[in-house]
Parts: sequence; structure tokens; C-alpha cells
Amino acid sequence: MSKKSRSRLWFLVHSWLALPVWFFLLIICVTGTLATVSQEIVWLANPDVRASKPSDDAQRLSFGQVLEAINRAEPELIVQSIGRPDEDHFALTVNVSYPDGSSPSLYVNPYSGEIQGVSPEFDFRQFTRALHGWWLVPFTNGYSWGWYLVSLMGLPMLLSLITGLVVYKKFWKGFFSPRLRVGQGARIFWGDFHRLSGIWSIWFIAVISITGVWFLIQAILGDTHVSISTEGVPPVVAREEVPLAPSAAEVPRISLDAAVLKAAEVIPGLEPSFVGLPGYAYGHYSVWGRGWYPLMFQSASINPYNGDIDATRLLSDRSGLEFVTESMRPLHTGDFGGLWIKLLWFIFGLLLSMMVLSGLLIWTKRTAQATVAATRRPARAPKPAPIIATREISESHP
Repeated sequence: MSKKSRSRLWFLVHSWLALPVWFFLLIICVTGTLATVSQEIVWLANPDVRASKPSDDAQRLSFGQVLEAINRAEPELIVQSIGRPDEDHFALTVNVSYPDGSSPSLYVNPYSGEIQGVSPEFDFRQFTRALHGWWLVPFTNGYSWGWYLVSLMGLPMLLSLITGLVVYKKFWKGFFSPRLRVGQGARIFWGDFHRLSGIWSIWFIAVISITGVWFLIQAILGDTHVSISTEGVPPVVAREEVPLAPSAAEVPRISLDAAVLKAAEVIPGLEPSFVGLPGYAYGHYSVWGRGWYPLMFQSASINPYNGDIDATRLLSDRSGLEFVTESMRPLHTGDFGGLWIKLLWFIFGLLLSMMVLSGLLIWTKRTAQATVAATRRPARAPKPAPIIATREISESHP
């Protein structure tokens, strides 16, 4: 075998070894696309998740009214937190604990305060996100190797985007004169589709790949105990501010709605979407929500006894690095602007999955053809006819 043939053979082996990588990337893209709308799929399948209006003119209850309704329905439970999804058609998610030690999550109707059902410990939404995010590998000591394996795929995606723009000369022309030839063979169709979908998905591929690389960096920083947070130590209520009472039920506290109003006073434009109740005597009310910048939450810790704001976490409190890194996760998942943003992420997720599939089909067919050509023994050239001397010819033909 010549040196050139050996080099070509090694190149083909290298190409075939890349097949599992790109197939794995295809699965990640498909599961990520499903994870984007997994909450909506659960809403379609489970009536308990729906925020059904008891009447057309029904108004949503405040957090305090929801708390009162739950306590009336089941006085023995302790409410730990109440979460309000961004979309109004979802029920509230309330984390509670019972005297027997169980701590389920309940679905509560935001209009009536009725407990509609119990959230499964591992539903379809959690399954798709775990499958996409860390390949269902458990976190036993730091980040799982599944998290590393998935987030590592951000690097070939980013490199493929860069090399694709370099290879496809004057790619911007595809925006103005798109070409998708149908009826001229599978190879031509998939080639046009791959280029066309790549052009229209440039921004989306950049977002997904860059945020994916950040998840890899995040895992490395977490496992090496390197922190970039400027948040500081969580506040606790001072001992002298905790009033004495015969029982915990008789301790005077401000209402939950009053705590939410206090948070809104110090955080302009706050839209509360999560409230946490004190879990012990020195704990605070915690109010979280988004404001003008939808990619990041702001929060306030309110003293439950006197209503003082003991701590806040505002956008201005973040460093420049934190402002960027805390925006990565909602950018990756599309979970920051309601249903329409999710649908946009879902559509481009499908497009990205089809682009990976088309590239995989093109690459596989091309590599298979090259493999067949390299392994096929070249046909022997026909043996040339004997050359008869001119003199013999002239003698035999007068």
C-alpha cells in the first residue's frame, strides 16, 4: 500500500470514528428541543397543571390569599414557598411539608386557591431536562460526568459554526436568494437544506453553543471550588428582633402580601414570581421576580416581624461577569419571555436538529462512498496487443 493510500485509509477511519459524536449531538439537539416546551406538554397531559378559571370574571389571588386558602384546606401542612409561572395558564407550584416528614409540591389554582393535585417527583419536564442536560447521570460528587459530556458538545458546535461561515463564501446572499432544490436527488436537497437552515440559524447556533461552553466552564469552576459570586452571606434576623411567644403560631408576623409590597417598594418594576416563607425563627420572607431585564431575577429579604428590608439582590449589585454568566441559562433554555419565546426556541431547535441530521446524512454518504472507493481493488489494465514490425506486415500483405 502506498503512502497516499495509507493516509487516505487513516482519514476514513478518523471520519467513521466521528460518527458517534455527531449522532450524540443530534440526540442532544432533539432532547433540548423537547425540553423547551416540556412544561407545555405536561400542561396538555395533566389537567392538574392548568389554571382553570372558575368563572369568566375571576381574578387571580394574591400570594397571601393563596396561603390562607391552603391553610384553610389543610391546616396541618406548612407552606415553604409559592411559585408563579410566567404564563397565566399554569397553576401555582407550592412546596409544602407535612408532619410525617414528606415534602411534596402541590398544584394550586391561582384563582380559587384550590389544591388541584400533587406534582410527581420526576415528571416529563424533569426527565427531558435531565436527559438533555446531564444524560441522566446522577450527581454524586460535584457535577456528573454526563454534564461534562453534554456541555462539551458546545465546542464542536461553535467550531462548526465558525468553519461553516468560512467555507460558505458570501453566505449572506442566502438571506436574499434562498435556494432549496427539490426533485434533483437527495444529496442536492439535503445539501441545500443544510446550508439554508445554517444561514437562518446563525444567531441561534451561536447562542446555544456559547451558553453550552459556559455550562462546561461552570462545572469546572464548581468542582474546583472557584466562585465568581459577589452575593455574600445570606442574611438572618437578629436574635433581639425575634419576639417571644408561648408558641410558634402566636408569634406576630407581617402578612405575606405586606412583605411582597415591601419588596416592590425597593425594587421598581418588580413582578413577583416566587415567595419563600421563613423556615425557622431567624428566617426571612424571600421575594423573587423579574423586572425590566427578563433574563435575571431580583430579590429582597424581608424581616417577618417588623417588615424591614434586610437585604436585596438587584441588577446593579452584579458584577459585569455575573451579569453575563447569570444570563446564560435563560438564553439557553428560552425560559424568560413566556410562551412565544419558547415557541421560537422550539422552532429553531427543530431547525438545528434537522441541520445536524442533514449534515450527518451528507457526511455519512460521502464517507461511505469514499470507503468503498478506497477498499475496492483497482481493475487491471488490459494487456496491450503485441506490436508487429512494419517489415513483417509489409511482407505478409503485398
